[in-house]
Amino acid sequence: MIKPPVCLTTDLPKRPSVIPRKPRLAAPPCQPAGRFRPDPAVVVASDKLFYWLFQHQPDRILPLLPDLPADARGYSFSAPVLKEREYRLDGLFLPPPERPDLPALILEAQMAADAGFLRRLYAETARLLQQEPTIHHWRVVVLCPSRQLNFGDPAPVAEFIEQRVRWIELLSAATNPTAPALVQALALLLQSEQELPATTSALRARVAGTGNAAEIDDVIAAILVSRFNGRSIQELCAMGGITLEDFTQSVAYREIFGRGEARGVALGQAQGEAKVTLRQLSRRCGPLSAEQESQIRRLPLERLEALAEALLDFEGMADLNAWLAANT
Repeated sequence: MIKPPVCLTTDLPKRPSVIPRKPRLAAPPCQPAGRFRPDPAVVVASDKLFYWLFQHQPDRILPLLPDLPADARGYSFSAPVLKEREYRLDGLFLPPPERPDLPALILEAQMAADAGFLRRLYAETARLLQQEPTIHHWRVVVLCPSRQLNFGDPAPVAEFIEQRVRWIELLSAATNPTAPALVQALALLLQSEQELPATTSALRARVAGTGNAAEIDDVIAAILVSRFNGRSIQELCAMGGITLEDFTQSVAYREIFGRGEARGVALGQAQGEAKVTLRQLSRRCGPLSAEQESQIRRLPLERLEALAEALLDFEGMADLNAWLAANT
């Protein structure tokens, strides 16, 4: 799928605004009765989440592909823009130069039904191969809730799908105790808020004491932030079955909430500076209008500091109006 790069968040890396996003279609009414249908409000196709997940640890993809050589490692990850139509891949994993036996991995995360998906996947893969002539050995990895979603008629691209595409279905992984822990963690994207505490607790118990424990905590935290942006840390901890200490030590917390705290400090400083500056202006220039107060409160911290210094030379309201006209 060719879509732009998230760290997720609140502040994951933004993709270029010129890159169009592909349409996400709701699951069609023709799905088999009784089959789970992802709720579009819950199943958010978070490009930023998957970008964050693999950006610094590309080898996280390897446990999802057990048929690769046991010593496979050293992949590099990117989300290249494909030319002509300016689409961006969800991910491209390139093996290390010294391992030409390993395939390049083309990642597509398709979290909702889309009747044009299979044809688009085929076309975008071909476009990548045309653009990257150094790629000879390759395969496609599709992360999705279920292959039963309406992804379009497979007949026109049957050979491509059968020979080149590896499907990782999150719904079935959620109830499969032998599924990789990372896949089970990604399945949290599909679960209701009510199910999350029990599921995350069971998953964390499964990896407790292993080398994967910290990584799974990071992924759980990232998914919760991605899905429930705006909730308090305490609420996220309760949903994830994570202690406040574990949550605040996670990479996701440091990358997302750390920046949020920094912005909060800056905002608090600006608000305090504005309050003091308004008081000084009232004494020097007389009562301010509501419009003037609004203009001053909207100033960034550095402009407020400049105004606080400039007002020492103001002789009246005319000087303030002139400064605001030149600086807002």
